[in-house]
Amino acid sequence: MKKTAQDFAHIPGWGIDADPKNDPTYPNRHRTGEEHDGRSWQRPTQQVLDREVLHSIERPDYTAVVGNSVPPSGLSGMIRRFAFKYSENSYLHWLPLVMADKVNVVEGLLDDLAHGTVPNIWAEKGYNSEWKHDKKSLFIKLGTVAALTAGVVYLVASNNKGSKPKRG
Repeated sequence: MKKTAQDFAHIPGWGIDADPKNDPTYPNRHRTGEEHDGRSWQRPTQQVLDREVLHSIERPDYTAVVGNSVPPSGLSGMIRRFAFKYSENSYLHWLPLVMADKVNVVEGLLDDLAHGTVPNIWAEKGYNSEWKHDKKSLFIKLGTVAALTAGVVYLVASNNKGSKPKRG
């Protein structure tokens, strides 16, 4: 189903740049007048979409070429589908996308383990390069992780001490 500009008229600010008399680039480029009749270039042929591709609700159609090597899947895909139901100017769009990236990392680790591959997290995070070029930063990162881990272990252990049943 082809969407038209009217489908987006309810979005505040949609089409604000449609008035040629209110064009901030006017003095900076040569005008032929053809730009206001439509595109001044031929649209490339639309790529055949053979899998799910998510795109903004603020755009009437897909771009001519889309990245479709990794379609959304699993829990991260569900989170991404949720995020693309909201406008790009909404936290309900961007925060779920950030969370979906983190969930996708965990899904990738679990997928590696399920296929019998133990991920080399040290190399994948670039710690070899950091060891070679910026040891101070690496020590700070590793020290921070160690301190946070120790703090969590301490809190969990101290909470468990108080919850032991008394015998008597």
